[in-house]
Amino acid sequence: MMPDRTHIDVDYPDSTPPDSGGEELRVARHVTWVGFIWNALLGTAKVVGGIVGNSGAVVADGIHSFSDFITDVIVLVMVTISHRKANRRYEYGHGKYETFASMLIAVLLVVVGIGILVDGIHKVILTVNGEELPRPGMIALIMCVASIVVKEWLYHYTRRAGERIHSGALVANAWHHRSDSFSSVATVAGVAGAMWLGPQFRVLDPVAAMVVSVFIIMVGIKMAIPAVRELLEEALPADMQSDIRQVIAATPGVDTYHHLRTRRNGPTIIIDVHLKVNPVFTVDQAHAIATDVERKLCDTFGPSTIVTSHIEPYRGESILPDGSCAD
Repeated sequence: MMPDRTHIDVDYPDSTPPDSGGEELRVARHVTWVGFIWNALLGTAKVVGGIVGNSGAVVADGIHSFSDFITDVIVLVMVTISHRKANRRYEYGHGKYETFASMLIAVLLVVVGIGILVDGIHKVILTVNGEELPRPGMIALIMCVASIVVKEWLYHYTRRAGERIHSGALVANAWHHRSDSFSSVATVAGVAGAMWLGPQFRVLDPVAAMVVSVFIIMVGIKMAIPAVRELLEEALPADMQSDIRQVIAATPGVDTYHHLRTRRNGPTIIIDVHLKVNPVFTVDQAHAIATDVERKLCDTFGPSTIVTSHIEPYRGESILPDGSCAD
């Protein structure tokens, strides 16, 4: 005789995230090392050019590039850790390390931006009080233009790689490159005005530095919001949840479902769901249905997707329009 209630907790070893030795980690390391080297060259060139060329905005821009050193180190370390295999201590993998790296980058951007803003305000106050700022030299302008070209290339190069391997930390680092490019655009305007519009317009140099700081702070805040949401275990966006519901409801053998819960662990999507099936099914049949749901979700959202399903008997509960039942 069939039991009144069937409970099957399905655990799938196939849903374990891929090993750290794959193509994703190799790409992440290579791209980050390229950025690391270019940031070293640009940071040195802009700081030296700013000092020699009497431009505080260019020095600030160089410091911003040097801050990318720390960013790149964070990404190299955290991305490596995030691609480790799941273990007894981190049973869902190490993806949150990548999220944490994105958060550190965001905080760093905000701190650097505030520092540049304070320095710019200080110089503007000195100018208002009658102090004449030095005229920037041509080398400062040249460094800014070179920075725009290189950082825009790094942004596109890093973003494409991050999107290809689904790495939030790499995409965040790409935006750090672009923030440096934006800051150099503002710096070019300020330095050019301070050079050619006369002594009274040399205040444009610190004003440009202040504009740079606003860009940096805004990018940092924009980057921090999704990282904070993920660290707080916020559910996946509504459109992704809708796709998940459609996949589950369309799977043969699933009469209805409930207790759907979703979250992210770095690049990995985690889905928990209770599936209701015909109570006359055997354990093997119910397991096959759960495996089919997992396979389809992994096909939709990537092979590293983690699906944990719980089988329950369907007893005629009302089915909602999305295929689920009331909890």
